[in-house]
Amino acid sequence: MTAVPPDSGTLGAPASARDRFDRMHALLRTRICLLDYAPGTRLSEEALAAEFGTSRTPLRRVLARLEGEGLVHSVHGVGTFVTDVEVEELAQTYRLRLELAELTGRLDPVPPDAALWGAFRDLSARAHGFGPDPDPRAFAELIMDFFVALMRLTANEPLREICERLYFRTTRIWLKSVFARRLDLVEEVDVFRREVDDILRALRIGDLASAALIQRAHISMSFERMRKGVSTTNSAL
Repeated sequence: MTAVPPDSGTLGAPASARDRFDRMHALLRTRICLLDYAPGTRLSEEALAAEFGTSRTPLRRVLARLEGEGLVHSVHGVGTFVTDVEVEELAQTYRLRLELAELTGRLDPVPPDAALWGAFRDLSARAHGFGPDPDPRAFAELIMDFFVALMRLTANEPLREICERLYFRTTRIWLKSVFARRLDLVEEVDVFRREVDDILRALRIGDLASAALIQRAHISMSFERMRKGVSTTNSAL
């Protein structure tokens, strides 16, 4: 893993303690969700503190937050380990995500501004840029980036916080299913392209409620594809 460059704020000003905390948290969360840290991996406080150029105290606060989010588990006197996830264990979480996705189109919806439209155009180009042999990690990262962009369509902070928490708790299941060959990656890319295109069409006519419903439908279909993949694999054993 490459070392993280020193933190700096706007115009070269030193980053605040909160900025450094958020940065460490976001980066470690991304590594866990993209399986850079596989389930069961022990996270070395010493190595991470050296990488981030920080003491163990703020790092432990980051790890405590990740544990609260269900991404790691600390064992006293042993260490902190990346948790594992399975689709059936988080079925209720997925069902809650379905309802929350619909709410993003109803609670304090915010039409995309010029900056967000630019982000959506870039995301669409990335989605349509995959060839016949897509890289699963790069694709998973794109899905994550698209979700983060969609969260900017609601100004309801509690809703965003809950949606993000549940998303990052479940997102690894999809990538695990791809690596286990329970899902057809080429088909997944095609489905995602259609999702992006459909959502952007709804946003262009100002229909944020429909955009949220489209997202909800795709979360549901993704969950069912993963469940079917697990059932098929188990039946073959």
